[in-house]
Amino acid sequence: MSDRHILELLNDAESALRENLHRHDLDPTARAQMERALSHTREAYIASNEIGKARTVQHLINDLDKADRLTAKLRGQRPEGVVVKPIRI
Repeated sequence: MSDRHILELLNDAESALRENLHRHDLDPTARAQMERALSHTREAYIASNEIGKARTVQHLINDLDKADRLTAKLRGQRPEGVVVKPIRI
């Protein structure tokens, strides 16, 4: 299998995952799995296309976990019902 064909297949996989993420009836677990799969697909593209530039699977997982914790922390900073009014200049 040629490198070009592998990259095309990875692009197809990324497109399919993105398309599925637009569904509104996705179970939260399925959505989380597809988001993770999308990250792994992108990293596989980098690993196939730019030798030596990709993160290890463990490094990718650690980075994704850090991003998840940061997102959860940021969501928790603003209590529900608090309205932020725009500043008028």
